[in-house]
Amino acid sequence: MSGHSHHSTIKRKKDVVDQKRGQIFSKLLSAIAIAARTESNPEFNPRLRTAIEKAKQNKVPQDNIERAVRRASEDKNLEELTMEAYGPEGAAILIEAITDNKNRTIAEIKKILSEAGAKWAESGSVRWAFVQVANEKEMGWQAKFKQEISPDAKEKIQALVDKLENHDDIQGVYANAEL
Repeated sequence: MSGHSHHSTIKRKKDVVDQKRGQIFSKLLSAIAIAARTESNPEFNPRLRTAIEKAKQNKVPQDNIERAVRRASEDKNLEELTMEAYGPEGAAILIEAITDNKNRTIAEIKKILSEAGAKWAESGSVRWAFVQVANEKEMGWQAKFKQEISPDAKEKIQALVDKLENHDDIQGVYANAEL
């Protein structure tokens, strides 16, 4: 027996679930706000339509979605970033982020990369290994070719991707390694 009340155990579990859900909501709403900057009508903006559908699939409340679209027309501080890095065994990594503070986000990403043994890459040095995918079902990047790496390097890259995806500003992480 744990020695704690049943209520405390439930509360702790619920807090963890709520925190993860809140992080997902935040990422999805940032993507909606960025997509709505050019055109706030989803009928004329396929990127916005896709972002809204993805938010609805993750059970984001309609009020929050509408607020994010309104925020896009008022708040011009949000900025999209595409960052590039080299992971273990030279695997190419592409990182997409939406942030209100570019300098802070870049510094935090560089720190995560250096802790994982990855290296920051200059703009354009990794992007050639990827092709941008934009259709009704998904938006993002896909590797032109997959790079074979050792099982140890796969574990390191997977840990790095997981750590990057847990960052609030990161929208997507793409690697050309076979994971």
